[in-house]
Amino acid sequence: MNIVLGISGGIAAYKTPDLVRRLRERGADVQIVLTRSAEEFVTETALQAVSGNPVRSNLWDKEAEASMSHIELARWADLVLIAPATAEILSRLAGGSAPDLLSTLCLATEAPIVIAPAMNHVMWSNPAVQANRETLEARGCRILGPGVGSQACGETGAGRMLEPHDIADAVIDVTASGSLSGKSVLITAGPTREAIDPVRYVTNRSSGKMGYALARAARLAGARVTLVSGPVHLPPPANVEFVSVTTAQEMHDACVQRAGDVDLFIAAAAVADYRPANVADEKIKKQGDTMTVEMVRTPDVLAAVAGLKDGPIAIGFAAETQNLKTNAMAKFDGKKLDMIIANRVGEGRGFDADSNSVEVYWKGGEQHFDDMPKQNLAKELVELIAREFADAS
Repeated sequence: MNIVLGISGGIAAYKTPDLVRRLRERGADVQIVLTRSAEEFVTETALQAVSGNPVRSNLWDKEAEASMSHIELARWADLVLIAPATAEILSRLAGGSAPDLLSTLCLATEAPIVIAPAMNHVMWSNPAVQANRETLEARGCRILGPGVGSQACGETGAGRMLEPHDIADAVIDVTASGSLSGKSVLITAGPTREAIDPVRYVTNRSSGKMGYALARAARLAGARVTLVSGPVHLPPPANVEFVSVTTAQEMHDACVQRAGDVDLFIAAAAVADYRPANVADEKIKKQGDTMTVEMVRTPDVLAAVAGLKDGPIAIGFAAETQNLKTNAMAKFDGKKLDMIIANRVGEGRGFDADSNSVEVYWKGGEQHFDDMPKQNLAKELVELIAREFADAS
């Protein structure tokens, strides 16, 4: 998702580095356009650092126009977000004037425009400002807020810019339409933990990054997403139903309970195959040089969902250290899956990495994806899944 963030000259501009960070966490690439007044409240250096992109501010910057003109920037955007939006920028947009780069870009883009106002509460209630708001909403602009609370001027009322996390979540909702619109998707992510005693457990190296990226990508593609996650150090994706579990049995129960109500099931979690047969009530003390823990099979989450009568399209992952295709296809056939996504793990690949490369196999086709960031790979996989199965689900 490509977002142009326009920042106008309100005190709330100091929150925009945090807003950029939160947009990027949700998978967005952010290009920033500053008005001249905004430069009084936030620096280009800070914004460039958090966005990873040069900051634009001058419509007549020959160097910037040579690398990416404002027209190209307007076409690049999937969405234009203005936060904070002052009374002045609302007036310019409503009147169709274009004295600066931000207002010119808004006239030139066909992307949705989302506006997060921020101003004194008396200014916000002024009939002229409200008339501009009504005009912009009638033209299809989405207005977020403003919130009610204390303001920098010391007064209290409606006029505060919404918090960055609320704006970022709302942007996801605006853009959540696409190849999986109207579909419901259940995704698993992360490892499970199988207790040995109150202190120790058996687990694996899964970070959950791939499953969380898939949940975000499916949501952006318009799906209603439920994410069932084992213990990870990641914030839950915005605008998905989030179910936290610990053990393989808990993940099995959570998925089987919900699988009958979804169209697609994507099992990205690395579920433990075995658990200790007996869990000690107290911490096991050292007794000799060896220790034996009897292990028993855990329930097979993917097989259970794939085996449901009239169940969802079932897509599994196969993490392998050798014989990638042979082992993946054995899992594909044995569990009667609709698709298998296979990747090599170990030596810094797959688990706990930010990028991945995979081989995808399904009835009637296969596709290779080169190593790329997991956020990007998730988008590619969601589009492939939608293309192959959206009509069948």
